Amino acid sequence: MIKKLIVILITIIGCQTFAQQGTASPYSFYGIGSLKFRGTVENLGMGSIGSYIDSLHINLRNPASYAGKNLKTDPYNGESRPVKFTVAGSFSSVSLNSNTESQNANTSTFDYLAVSIPLGRFGAGFGLLPFTSVGYKLQDINPVNERIDFRYEGEGGLNKAFFSLGYLVNDNLSIGVDANYNFGSTENSAIQFIYDSDGNIIQLSTRETNRSDLSGLNFNLGAAYKGKISDKLELSATATFAPESSLNSINDRSISTVFVTTLGDEFVQNTIDVDLVTDGLEETDLNLPSRFALGAGIGEASKWFIGAEYVAQNTSVFDNPLLGSTIDNTSFEDASSFAIGGFYLPSYRSLSSYFKRVTYRAGARFENTGLVVNDESINEFGISFGLGLPIGPQTGVFSEINLGFEYGQRGTKNSNLIQENFFNFNLSLSLSDRWFQKRKYN
Repeated sequence: MIKKLIVILITIIGCQTFAQQGTASPYSFYGIGSLKFRGTVENLGMGSIGSYIDSLHINLRNPASYAGKNLKTDPYNGESRPVKFTVAGSFSSVSLNSNTESQNANTSTFDYLAVSIPLGRFGAGFGLLPFTSVGYKLQDINPVNERIDFRYEGEGGLNKAFFSLGYLVNDNLSIGVDANYNFGSTENSAIQFIYDSDGNIIQLSTRETNRSDLSGLNFNLGAAYKGKISDKLELSATATFAPESSLNSINDRSISTVFVTTLGDEFVQNTIDVDLVTDGLEETDLNLPSRFALGAGIGEASKWFIGAEYVAQNTSVFDNPLLGSTIDNTSFEDASSFAIGGFYLPSYRSLSSYFKRVTYRAGARFENTGLVVNDESINEFGISFGLGLPIGPQTGVFSEINLGFEYGQRGTKNSNLIQENFFNFNLSLSLSDRWFQKRKYN
């Protein structure tokens, strides 16, 4: 039954991967969109940390997690580790607040699809997840006469297809590498509203639309250590590094004459394509900044864990030549984040109480996104908790439904900017099974 369920979920969610609008944030206009979290619902429930690695869950934060020791429990008997599947989606509710008004928006998105396969001392993984997302509809209203001066719209984003390989160096140390192929497109448009002397909208206006088709490879290196520091306690430490890379961007720009009704509705009359070759903008390269993460934690195996993670990213190198003329009030600085979180599992072997076999997670994160608008750094924080609900028979083959809840805030109302208050609900299915089993005959 579980295998049938995973096939159904993969089919439904996977079909929507390339057409979704995964954000309603006005800050997704900048750069190549709002970065999507690369991690599982289990990570999100613990404040987004990736410093906990075990043999039963996929950890998308660190490629070293795909390697590991064989399990001694039945049905693995020291011969193998489980093949792991995970698929997830989320719902987000956002309140957008400025100094003058508030708006609400909701989005539902696909989060990831991943598989992990044991290969002796090696382990391989592959999957698909969103990388960035663009989705906004903004109006610049003149505070003097309350007229709409500009309207901005954007959509699109990047997806990431990845292949990962991990290697178990010894019983305590593993290393790994992710190879990521990023692909997708973004589209941004802006229209200026012009009024006559009586304050009526002039019905013919001009709209500029910029589109970029993006693609490129990048890599992520990882290492993970886990060792005993007492009879019960384990120390975990993780590190990842993604070198600076680039995206190839094929661009086009068009100018449209737009008929605007008195209600502000737009109808395109005609469109011309702008020659970008002369300005050297038909094909450009965008730098993806390098990223370094370091995490550590302590815990008791299959019982509890608490850890923290620090991430640094040199986003100050980022530049988008195509949109450079439209974002003069924007710059990028180096980004950083700090997260802390953990889990508690009362008794995973309990036969008397289902809730003792439930995993309880909680955490918090604080982030400087690296984006600076109107001389204001755009910061973000979130607090989260989650549940891991075991499903299926207690036979040593582990599967669970994961629920994650996060409340947070992004941005500020200073300097005429927008502050976002968001609530995220995440749902995933984490399944494990044994594919490769030695046949024994008496």
